[in-house]
Amino acid sequence: MPLRPVLGALGAAASTVLVLSAPATAAPGDSVTIDRTARLSVDGTVTVSGTYRCFDANGLAFVGAAISQEPSATRYGIGGTRAVCDGAYHRWQDSGTVTPNRLTPGPARVEAALVELRPHSGLPLPHVHATGRQDVTLIAG
Repeated sequence: MPLRPVLGALGAAASTVLVLSAPATAAPGDSVTIDRTARLSVDGTVTVSGTYRCFDANGLAFVGAAISQEPSATRYGIGGTRAVCDGAYHRWQDSGTVTPNRLTPGPARVEAALVELRPHSGLPLPHVHATGRQDVTLIAG
């Protein structure tokens, strides 16, 4: 299976983690940030980005994001980006397509999660390294 569909599925999993989990207790130094602007193309593709830092991941780690815009309470999962947990700061960028006209240029909220899938009794279970929320400006383009 190509890596891109897998990461898209992982991004959806991260969005689920964002919605369903309690706030994460990050290890010292683990972090995820979200840039204050995001892009919205005519076809509904949303691109969000930021930075992350994590240490000691034994499983597959990734950054997944979700975006929402008032007055709707709906959160849209925006892809997933593979993360390298080597203690260095890295840039991440996720893109995903939302049904056109569900989002419009203007204020929005992005949530991101730095998640590792750790093997546990043969099953990959999510371990949240860090989460973040940021009010952003969604820009057409």
